Amino acid sequence: MGTRHYGYTDVGRVRSRNEDAFLADAQLGLFIVCDGVGGRARGEIASQETVEFIVDFVKGDATDIEIARHGGELDQAARQRLAALVRGAIQSACYMVHTMGEMDPDRRGMSTTASVVLVAGHVATVAWVGDSRVYLWHAGEHVQLTDDHTLVNVQIRQGTMTPEAAKLSHLKHVITRAVGHREFVEVDVRQLELSPGDKLLLCSDGLHEYLDETGLLARLFSADLATAAREAVRHANINGGRDNITALFVEYTG
Repeated sequence: MGTRHYGYTDVGRVRSRNEDAFLADAQLGLFIVCDGVGGRARGEIASQETVEFIVDFVKGDATDIEIARHGGELDQAARQRLAALVRGAIQSACYMVHTMGEMDPDRRGMSTTASVVLVAGHVATVAWVGDSRVYLWHAGEHVQLTDDHTLVNVQIRQGTMTPEAAKLSHLKHVITRAVGHREFVEVDVRQLELSPGDKLLLCSDGLHEYLDETGLLARLFSADLATAAREAVRHANINGGRDNITALFVEYTG
């Protein structure tokens, strides 16, 4: 599928267990980062099960991925099907995780964030729920592709909180959408065309809350993938490591 990747996860310096989960399947072109919601029962189960449900769902309807793999052009209808496929995968996982929690008192209330990238040909489909993020590195510039589903982000958009105040708010980790919290979740999806050399970073909030340092993302994206992932986790730990930390770097090679 014309990608390389390297992912790394760490429990951090405060938590006793790692509730993050990630997957990279270069053959399928599928990349996922999930972060079990803190304070919820069995967050580590929610994140891992969500990863597995999404993979199985995408594998079950991979016709357009196969077309792109063999050099076929993806028309607008095919792109819409890919968007629907990834959205449906996350929503199916939401229903399944919620049902698991309803059937087992020990798992009741478990939920997770999910950020997903599906690369088919030169088209990347990005979908997300919660505050795990996806960044793009293109032509020497980086941009955040996802929009955090958090309470403070809602307040920023409404003009009742400044971005500076949001960074200090004790509510900054309160998410407004999660996989498994209810039977259904709204999924945000966007698509973009990739160029050879473009890179993506999928990460949990245990990493991105430490990415404000000027030039840090540029340095990470400029490094080789393994160095970037390990350096990102090391940076988060040095600066507090208050949560589980996951960094999954993906490079599109064309």
